[in-house]
Amino acid sequence: MKTGLLKIAVATVVFLLFMSCSSMLHAGDETSHASAVGVDTLWVLIAAFLVFFMQAGFGMVEAGFIRAKNTCNILTKNFLDFCMASIGFFMFGYAIMFGAGNGFIGLKGWFLIGAESGADVPISAFWLFQAAFCGAAATIVAGGMAERMKFSAYLIYSFLISAFIYPVIGHWIWGGGWLAKLNFTDFAGSTVVHAVGGFAALVGTILLKPRIGKFKQDGSPNAIAGHNIPLASLGVFILWFGWFGFNPGSTLSVGDGNLIARIAINTNLAAAAGGIAAMITVWRMFGKPDLSMAMNGALAGLVAITAPCAFVEPWAAVLIGVVGGVLVIAGVVLLDRFGVDDPVGAVPVHGLNGIWGTLALGLFGQKTLGLANNGLFYGGGFTQFLIQGLGVCSVILFVILSMGLIFKIIDITIGLRVSRDEELKGLDIGEHGMESYSGFQIFLTE
Repeated sequence: MKTGLLKIAVATVVFLLFMSCSSMLHAGDETSHASAVGVDTLWVLIAAFLVFFMQAGFGMVEAGFIRAKNTCNILTKNFLDFCMASIGFFMFGYAIMFGAGNGFIGLKGWFLIGAESGADVPISAFWLFQAAFCGAAATIVAGGMAERMKFSAYLIYSFLISAFIYPVIGHWIWGGGWLAKLNFTDFAGSTVVHAVGGFAALVGTILLKPRIGKFKQDGSPNAIAGHNIPLASLGVFILWFGWFGFNPGSTLSVGDGNLIARIAINTNLAAAAGGIAAMITVWRMFGKPDLSMAMNGALAGLVAITAPCAFVEPWAAVLIGVVGGVLVIAGVVLLDRFGVDDPVGAVPVHGLNGIWGTLALGLFGQKTLGLANNGLFYGGGFTQFLIQGLGVCSVILFVILSMGLIFKIIDITIGLRVSRDEELKGLDIGEHGMESYSGFQIFLTE
């Protein structure tokens, strides 16, 4: 009898110990998962803050590359870009981009009501990161249409591209849309952000027509120098710094750190190679190592590496950056030849290199690094390259048609361009009634 009771007691103790250990292990797993989510959330938020800081970089670059009389105007546009992008992306953009729907558009999550996160982090963190990207796409256009676009027209454009145009393309590629299903890949936005902004800028600057005095009667270009190269240099350094949030942050998780580190080194190498290649190219073509062109070359390298940054080796990142640096110079020359006035080089930097970076993934990408198919130079044939080509061409076509329609409607209703007198005096005075450099303003009358 006593022996039986002792056995029961021992069995009960063993069972309770087993259950206690199981509970502790389960609690440990939950704690470990919660800690991992916390670290990932912190990483995504830091990356979002870095991408947000890029707005300052865009503002400084664009302000430095234009004339003093329009500095307040371009900075106001950059400032309001993020305001408009935040509200537009909150109201409609996120739902269109990441909401459940079809292959073309999301249809759930308006005003974030019932919306879900697209990563293993809280939706608030994921939304902020994506909103910062949205703002970056919108602000690219400010530079291409600088020094002659009405401020009121720009505000309307900024809201519409942030709330509707950019999110539709984002849904195709990052929201599970039709291009995602084809294995089209754009890791951090060469197409989604930069090609969208670059080609929207191209459509806008063509419709606006060139600035007064940009082209001579025979069609040859006049160089309209920027007023503050040190300011533009500061902007480029800020953008370069911010890109370490833009590209590595797109992992949306920390993991063991290897992927983040590879993306970071690729990002840096492409920028450096782009800057050197652009400087050498412009030096050979025009006889002087132009700093503004070298800086745009670094930005071109950054744009180009944005799509393939996670899927290529460092040597390929250098080559991608070199091509980007040469391409930006060729793009500037080509625009001048066709009479297109892009004051800061938004189209060559973001548009052309957005295409190049997207296609480069189909050449240098590796399946072992997470790509669906090997690139051409790794034995994968043209499969991924053709998918990339189809995707970027589809996006460009959509941007040209949709933004062409938006800009045309704005032009018909309230007008896109300021008057001749306002343009000559400067948009700071005409649009805002203030000076960027009080007491040092220079007015032109012809």
